[in-house]
Amino acid sequence: MPKPLLTVWYNTRCPVCDAGINHQRRRLVEAVKAGRVEFRDINFEPEALSAFGASLEDIRRRLHATDAGGRLLVGADVAIAVWRITPGEGWLASLFGNPVALPLTRFAYNRFADLLYAWNRRKGLW
Repeated sequence: MPKPLLTVWYNTRCPVCDAGINHQRRRLVEAVKAGRVEFRDINFEPEALSAFGASLEDIRRRLHATDAGGRLLVGADVAIAVWRITPGEGWLASLFGNPVALPLTRFAYNRFADLLYAWNRRKGLW
């Protein structure tokens, strides 16, 4: 089987992250079945992205993904990559991933991710 176009690493222990990925997985069911996209729980493979210098805590803090070329994507760039391949969501990738909006998109994603990470830590989810 060829390498997936996108392998998304996420944290199932975060209820918000898990719900978001489950939503995308349902939207991408055909791509998942065909092996074009893969969603993997970092809690089962905590060292999976160590070659990129990404720790388990890094991935718990922000989405990470690898593309078919072996490049690492982090945070908002993962969301944009997922939207690009999700039927009906390409417009989101165009809107939030264009060169003018991308810095603001990354900033907003990072602030939200920081708050979500802190909330999960306070709740003792890991």
